[in-house]
Amino acid sequence: MDPAFNDAHRRVFQPGRLSVGLMTPVDARPDRMADVREALELAALADRLGFAALWTRDVPLMIPQGSDNTASALDDPFLWLGALAGATRGIAVGAAAIVLPLRHPLHVAKAALSLDRLSGGRFILGMGSGDRPAEFAAFGQDLDHRAEAFRNRWATVRAALSPDVDERLAVTAATGGFEVLPAPARRIPMIVVGSARQSLQWTASHADAWATYHREEARQEGRIELWQRALEQKGVGAKPFVQSVQLELLADPDAAPEPLELGLRSGRRALIAYLRRLRAMGVAHVLFNLGRGRSAREVIEELGAEVLPALVTDD
Repeated sequence: MDPAFNDAHRRVFQPGRLSVGLMTPVDARPDRMADVREALELAALADRLGFAALWTRDVPLMIPQGSDNTASALDDPFLWLGALAGATRGIAVGAAAIVLPLRHPLHVAKAALSLDRLSGGRFILGMGSGDRPAEFAAFGQDLDHRAEAFRNRWATVRAALSPDVDERLAVTAATGGFEVLPAPARRIPMIVVGSARQSLQWTASHADAWATYHREEARQEGRIELWQRALEQKGVGAKPFVQSVQLELLADPDAAPEPLELGLRSGRRALIAYLRRLRAMGVAHVLFNLGRGRSAREVIEELGAEVLPALVTDD
């Protein structure tokens, strides 16, 4: 793996392999905030079991949405990931995704540089363009111009996070010659989450990976082919493809898979087969959103004891 990247990139994106991460808080519910002590214990457990990454979302306001019209109550993503990093040793921590048009890029850069330093190079910065009109109105931002805002702010963050002196000139020129923080020792991965209202060619050129959502397998294979074609067109070499999956892991290991919104309900044997197919299609990292039902601890333990080893033994 490219030595220019930090440890998070090397842990999550390993050529020819499929790594597995978890969206946190894993026990998120609309009727209460996550229990911090339990979240830190589960983060440490995932770290010990060999999961590659812990992720969290950026939800600025509690606005109901989705098929169940519920509002998410989530802590600030940078502070939350800082707490998870402090409770773990080697697992990566990632944002999926910071709503870039609603944040000043220098603030994003400062938080990202700080989190990467405090975690020992274990941070991945995922960013998206946002899609909630009420949030844009509340923050005084123009929803219709969020694609342009995303591109412009991405460039500022990229420059501020770069270890390359020439790249960083774009920030110091804009700040009157002042740095946000000293340059990181290694490059912090920046990934586009969702479309961010950009073309795949733009994402292929500017991002270090692309993260998108679960789709029926034939459709997802087509998306991966489009991604690989965009990379070829831009001549930038291979870059990882990341997929999120809503997962309800059933207690019966032989339970047949059933489709869920943005994911599946399945026993572990069918899940392992599914993950092997994703790897063959070119998926580098799967990010599980754990559904309700069984306890999060029980599911994490089964994934760590039975599913992750099965993927490793295939290599």
